[in-house]
Amino acid sequence: MTGSLRTVAASSDNAETTTPVSDGVDLYWIPLGAGARLPIVRWNGLLFEALVARWQRRPAQDLYHAALELRVDGVRFVIEMTPAWGSGSGDHGVVGEGPVGLRWLGRSRYFRYQVRRWKEGVIPDLRFAVGGARRVAVGTDPATQVLGLVPAFPTATWGRDEQDAGDMWNSNSLVAWLLAMGGLDASSIAPPSHGRAPGWSAGLVVAARRAER
Repeated sequence: MTGSLRTVAASSDNAETTTPVSDGVDLYWIPLGAGARLPIVRWNGLLFEALVARWQRRPAQDLYHAALELRVDGVRFVIEMTPAWGSGSGDHGVVGEGPVGLRWLGRSRYFRYQVRRWKEGVIPDLRFAVGGARRVAVGTDPATQVLGLVPAFPTATWGRDEQDAGDMWNSNSLVAWLLAMGGLDASSIAPPSHGRAPGWSAGLVVAARRAER
């Protein structure tokens, strides 16, 4: 089934949410560190945001990371950036890897991330997503477009700004880049109220540069 493209607001807690049953693109906003067995990620995030907020002279905000689910001809795909270690066995739809922290550290799998395009895959912390699924595009065509772009994602160093985008490169960059390159208005999408998504603007900037070529 091929549907027409329709974007919907996904910028607040009152944004339209759906139970994904038809072809389209769905975004989830997941609090940083939610569901982790150890609170290290959450604590590091809180410390990072406290320091950045103080430097920028603003109140600290909640941090979120984005994940995507796509449905194409009724088949569900999970799009996410995850650590290369601890992924277990089996085919997780890995289409790319990049270094974490420093490029030379990427020689070790403990300092590499994976970009996944996982058919019928799992997002472990999905149950913690604020507001549930937020449908950002309806129909087979936009979902197919985004799905095909995943292997082309620039695997720059996680946590750095190697591309002079003014923001770090991370999982939010992946989602923002895919949506923008897929022709969706990713610049109008924002995390839940009082939240921030580091790396989102980097994805938009790099996608805009690619589009200008």
